[in-house]
Amino acid sequence: MKDIAPYLRRRQTLLRQMDGGIAVIPTASQAVRSGDTHYPYRFDNYFHYLTGFTEPGAVLVLIAGDEPKSVLFCRDKNIEHEIWDGFRHGPEGARLAFGFDEAYSISRLDELMPQLLANQPRLYFALGCNAQWDKQITGWLNAVRGQARTGVTAPGEIIDVRDFLDEMRLFKSKDELATMRRAAEISAAAHRRAMRATRPGMMEYEIEAELLHEFRKSGAQAPAYTSIVAGGANACVLHYVSNDAPLRDGDLLLIDAGCELDGYASDITRTFPVNGRFSAVQKDIYEIVLAAQAAAIVVARPGKCWNDQHMAALRVIARGLIDLKLCKGSVNGVLESGDYKRYYMHRTGHWLGMDVHDVGAYKQNSDWRALRVGMTFTVEPGCYIRPAADVPEHFWNIGIRIEDDVVVTANGCEIITAAAPKSVGEIEQWMAQ
Repeated sequence: MKDIAPYLRRRQTLLRQMDGGIAVIPTASQAVRSGDTHYPYRFDNYFHYLTGFTEPGAVLVLIAGDEPKSVLFCRDKNIEHEIWDGFRHGPEGARLAFGFDEAYSISRLDELMPQLLANQPRLYFALGCNAQWDKQITGWLNAVRGQARTGVTAPGEIIDVRDFLDEMRLFKSKDELATMRRAAEISAAAHRRAMRATRPGMMEYEIEAELLHEFRKSGAQAPAYTSIVAGGANACVLHYVSNDAPLRDGDLLLIDAGCELDGYASDITRTFPVNGRFSAVQKDIYEIVLAAQAAAIVVARPGKCWNDQHMAALRVIARGLIDLKLCKGSVNGVLESGDYKRYYMHRTGHWLGMDVHDVGAYKQNSDWRALRVGMTFTVEPGCYIRPAADVPEHFWNIGIRIEDDVVVTANGCEIITAAAPKSVGEIEQWMAQ
């Protein structure tokens, strides 16, 4: 049976932050793929974060005040539909199983929402996120305003509920971290499997299949995002997802892939030689990126600012590019001019959680926010060298990224994806087996 305590705590935390009023948080709708088939259903993160309820066709309503309460609208119990599409809790079953104060059929949503909105001082809702729900909310508010002559008032302001939930989601609980560690463990095993399977002449999609096999075999529900399996020049395309090219002897293979487990993402990137041995120039560039990541991880600790890790990685990469004669001048000069962006054009990480690029502000009051215990994010420097007239040919089409998932702890950070081989020696030894 699902432990509902974390969801109860989160609903209570949000209710305490609401200055009176009512919050409306719908889950995601089912999406048609083609004809009468649907894409695999994936719940809305905000809704699931507060409820743990995974069925489509549901809305959470939270009412603050002297007697706060949580109300769920969901699909009716329907045995005939369950024969075709699987189990449904129904309103009463969901109320008991997930700890709601009240639960009603989703068919009564338009009937009851104007009553629930009446005389509330403010509405908490993610306005502008979904046109269909914006229209529905507007209809309910107009229905309340239509009762003005009877003394009923509609909410006088609409506040984005995501402002509260994003900050809550930024700090992971013990339960969330346990799930994320397991997701990281599964993803690390998938990367090890991919390294061991890779041989010259295989296709990128064959290696993608190895990743997907390990994800599902280990209990993950799906990839957290479309896997990037990029051999040779394809590794210089940051969001390459075709995964349909042959793997050539002498090339590197960049894999950016992670699973999703119980709603939480993992995100790992490893780059390794298709034939199992780094060439001298591949090793030189790889060691620069690896050193940049190590420098960033050192400053991933409480009290440091979000941007500190990026700047630490940048300085190492700038120094390396100068040493390789791909950039000219001093480290400070290369950073100030932005010359490094030709080879390293993205930032060094992002928040990680229910979304692979998770929610949460990176700045507070115009300043980079300080890192605190419980924050989770990626550390992922890279170097991508495309063919050009002023670039020596032996550097061409080398794309390298190294990415790990970290959790800020009291004394530094925990690398939860460390089980995926990362040093040159570890990679070559693992592939040789």
